Amino acid sequence: MAQEHWPIAREGLPFLIPATLFTLGFALLGWKILTFVGIFLTLFVAFFFRNPKRKIPTIQNSILSPADGKVIYVGACEEDRFLKHKALKVSIFMSLFSVHLNRSPASGKVIKTSYHPGKFFVANAEKSSLLNEQNAFILETEDRLKILLIQIAGFVARRIVCYAKAGDILKRGEIFGLIRFGSRVDLYLPLSVNPAVRVGQRVKGGESIIGYQS
Repeated sequence: MAQEHWPIAREGLPFLIPATLFTLGFALLGWKILTFVGIFLTLFVAFFFRNPKRKIPTIQNSILSPADGKVIYVGACEEDRFLKHKALKVSIFMSLFSVHLNRSPASGKVIKTSYHPGKFFVANAEKSSLLNEQNAFILETEDRLKILLIQIAGFVARRIVCYAKAGDILKRGEIFGLIRFGSRVDLYLPLSVNPAVRVGQRVKGGESIIGYQS
């Protein structure tokens, strides 16, 4: 499951390898314009699927960000689809320029997964939380806390990847999937968690602290 030492996510290889080969072919044929276009596309693919190293915090009772991007919502809500109770919701919007690999917010066991097809509204719109294509899983921590994490496809994103299956054990900060080309991650935490982020703040997956369990 882990891709910690890969500089490029393996899902990017089917895009990166052909782009590189076509660019080399254009260069050998002396087609300058197509060569420059190929270089641009190759660099964009490499940038989009990049997998930078992250220093995983070891602060006790901390919950990590599952994604890179901008916090667009922080607040209590009624989560009636999976957890069936009130929770602290933190939503993170991932733009085209964000790292799109997702990381586990805590160590624990995946106890349930659920995939739902849907629409492709712009991911920073609140209705995307319910209507867009999405993949959810519940993580139970060593302290028996249940954390719900939902990967949501956006207007451009057409593929959600999740390696985590029911019964898997995830380490905090471990890569468990990605979403292609602009998307969103919703994190539902126990109300006992004190949020450490605000709307508008930028966070890094596996490195930024979302909140602390009291």
